[in-house]
Amino acid sequence: MLRFKNRAALLALCTGLSLPTLFLHPAQARYRTHDNTQTATVPSSCDNQDFLSKQQAFESGGSKKDVPVHICGTVLAISPKAKKTRSGRHGYFYVTVAPNVSIRIVTNLDEMQTPAWPWVAKGDAVEVVGRYYYDSPRKQGVDWTHHGTGRSWGVPGYVIVNGKQYD
Repeated sequence: MLRFKNRAALLALCTGLSLPTLFLHPAQARYRTHDNTQTATVPSSCDNQDFLSKQQAFESGGSKKDVPVHICGTVLAISPKAKKTRSGRHGYFYVTVAPNVSIRIVTNLDEMQTPAWPWVAKGDAVEVVGRYYYDSPRKQGVDWTHHGTGRSWGVPGYVIVNGKQYD
């Protein structure tokens, strides 16, 4: 008789699933909604109304598929220290896109050609092109704000601060 110390391995064997299928980490949930977005288009100019419409659709229970956005506004707040994540060092700030509406902007400092963090200041005028993600009302933002693309995102992004572009 075979003995399994790991119940997941036994379950995988019995159901015919591979072990990686069983161990999809909850943090990976957002990545399962992506497809190759090489054909996705972003508005050619700042369109906060488009962003607000997408945000409202997500909050109303619509598709949670990440979408390209082109927003502009004023920097409301900045995280003073960069944070190290599995994909590199990131700087975070919030932009006001409408009265009483702000959104978190995620910048990959290892991918962007920028001065030392923080390179934005409260009150700066910014324009951002990136990927809008929505995990929940409290976990949403715009990332992929740099020139790079990847298997899961094909739209290059950038941030313009007071007329100077960083990508």
